Amino acid sequence: MGAAQEVGGSETRVRLEVDGPIATITNDNVAKHNAFDDAMDARLFEILGELRVNPDVRAVVWRAEGRSWSSGRDVSAIGVPYTEEEHAALMRRGHDGIQQVWDLDVPVFVAIQGWAIGGSFQRALLCDVRVAAEDARFMFPELGHGVIPDTGGMGVLAQLAGHGLVSDMVLTGRRLDAEEALRYGIVSRMVPNDELDATVYGMAEQAAAADPRAVAMARQVVGNLLRPGLAASMADERTFQTRLNQERGRGDGP
Repeated sequence: MGAAQEVGGSETRVRLEVDGPIATITNDNVAKHNAFDDAMDARLFEILGELRVNPDVRAVVWRAEGRSWSSGRDVSAIGVPYTEEEHAALMRRGHDGIQQVWDLDVPVFVAIQGWAIGGSFQRALLCDVRVAAEDARFMFPELGHGVIPDTGGMGVLAQLAGHGLVSDMVLTGRRLDAEEALRYGIVSRMVPNDELDATVYGMAEQAAAADPRAVAMARQVVGNLLRPGLAASMADERTFQTRLNQERGRGDGP
């Protein structure tokens, strides 16, 4: 891994470290509760591309420094008007970038403390396994900003927890705590905060010790259960989010 290009730049705010068969992605924009901006998105997608071609990695842990896993999109970037072509390209880059998670042959384990909000929550939902610390909280605040969730999270959440919960969270901004997330199957385990990293690394080590061919095939079987409907849902998101952006640019929105 190369040295960061600038102090506080995207390479320091989203880091990749590889230790034997375990790769770690770390969100480290602590001052903003690990909110993502364009540069951090680009670095994350670059990291996923690096992991796709690294045959030594057997499992990935996605964790964060500070009090929150990620508070979602940096609010200064929400609702910025783009041309239709610019917005379509932005959406395509975002979807193509995070969907690299599906192309990995290895599982991604997400260790969530504090807030997991909006697009970042949705990205976690696209991963294999989520573990919550006791203080974890989950939220879709997009409608309050005049946009819709657009990273596949609505589709995954509907499959995991049903129509009622995803509608409640999206339409009312309902906040879900860790116990509720565990009950609905959004996370598979809830642990004390001081045990979060150790628990998730233990899970990753178990996966890394298994036959990598079997792991890859098992992921493909599970993925095939979920992804056809999810791909259609994400296509709808691109269409409707672009429409909202265009209406805002014309002054038609709220």
